[in-house]
Amino acid sequence: MNDMTSVLDSNLDTLFDAHVEPARPAASRSRQVPVRWGSRVVTVGGGAPVRVQAMTNTDTVDAIGTAIQVKELAIAGSEMVRITVNTPEAAAAVPYIREQLDRMGIDVPLIGDFHYNGHRLLADHPACAEALSKYRINPGNVGKGDKHDRQFAQMVEVAAKYDKAVRIGVNWGSLDQELLTQMMDENALRAEPFEPQQIMYRAILVSALQSARRAEEVGLRADQIILSCKMSGVQDLISVYRALAKRSDYALHLGLTEAGMGTKGTVASTAALAVLLQEGIGDTIRVSLTPQPGEARTQEVVVALEILQALGLRSFNPSVTACPGCGRTTSTTFQELAKQIDDYLRAQMPVWKAKYPGVEKMKVAVMGCIVNGPGESKHADIGISLPGNGEAPAAPVFIDGEKALTLRGDNIAAEFHALVEGYIDKRYGVAAASH
Repeated sequence: MNDMTSVLDSNLDTLFDAHVEPARPAASRSRQVPVRWGSRVVTVGGGAPVRVQAMTNTDTVDAIGTAIQVKELAIAGSEMVRITVNTPEAAAAVPYIREQLDRMGIDVPLIGDFHYNGHRLLADHPACAEALSKYRINPGNVGKGDKHDRQFAQMVEVAAKYDKAVRIGVNWGSLDQELLTQMMDENALRAEPFEPQQIMYRAILVSALQSARRAEEVGLRADQIILSCKMSGVQDLISVYRALAKRSDYALHLGLTEAGMGTKGTVASTAALAVLLQEGIGDTIRVSLTPQPGEARTQEVVVALEILQALGLRSFNPSVTACPGCGRTTSTTFQELAKQIDDYLRAQMPVWKAKYPGVEKMKVAVMGCIVNGPGESKHADIGISLPGNGEAPAAPVFIDGEKALTLRGDNIAAEFHALVEGYIDKRYGVAAASH
């Protein structure tokens, strides 16, 4: 026996007695911030579920069009929706947007996104200030020189007056240039200057934390403040938020700014947010996707929900497990059936949330051959193992871990669809839950 074999055997022996802890996201250590509209209260941080938010891309002056998109985002799963408030006309439209949403029964809190002139808009349009549930203030875009502190204070005073939450949102694309210049000048005098990247990180952190301290001095409570330090680089975002979480207990909003479109934006956002959320950093998220031509704005909500569900932080929709396909599965039946079931479950969820409590945790398996099909189907609440190449034309169906029946013939897809519907009604129906 050589040395390598003995080492391997020794390691294997210890594995038989090894206790492997399941990976779980760490708990957030932040304060809780309530974001209110009427009787609806969305809690952020302090043990609350990680919240999902999105932002409209309509012209806010178009009150009807904006209200419709807000409704779409809310139905898709966005628990807060941010709208641009950049002109007097946009500020004047906000109360009407809120009114339209209330008429439609959509009580999702609205967030006003302010840059440059927010102090004037909030002061001149008190109805706008009251209709919003939360303000987003970017310290880098709030006046220059001695105007900065005064204009920032004016916005915070309005938030305090109406008891609104505030996100102090620093963005590296619009960082306070006076602060950055000051820190770079000080760095140049050091015997061993820091790298420029370090100075940028420090400037972002200082901007966020100094602004939060200033907001409290002006009259905002700590449980009204949410911080964000958005970056467009994955490693940059992780680095800054780790440092921010160590230095404060404010609730934190996560998002990779200007993530991009399609696969690139989805992958980059997932890579950054997953690392931080697993470490217990982050209380609310937005996935900033650029919609592809013809793509719905709600896609950014779908991705955010999938990130949280994949990490086991929250459950929003029943999950469908399907194999990727290989040389054993030249038929596309399992792919088509998996998509049909997934689309159907998602489409029904707005109604099912009330009708079938707990259905969002259901697991469905649609597998393509005998290799992993039966095993995956047994682990699901309900699953089907379709025949692969050369296998008998039969599809066993497993319900709650046991083989329930075998489907054959040309109507397997339709019959399995009906079985899924029946299973949901039997297991999750309100009448069944009451027994």
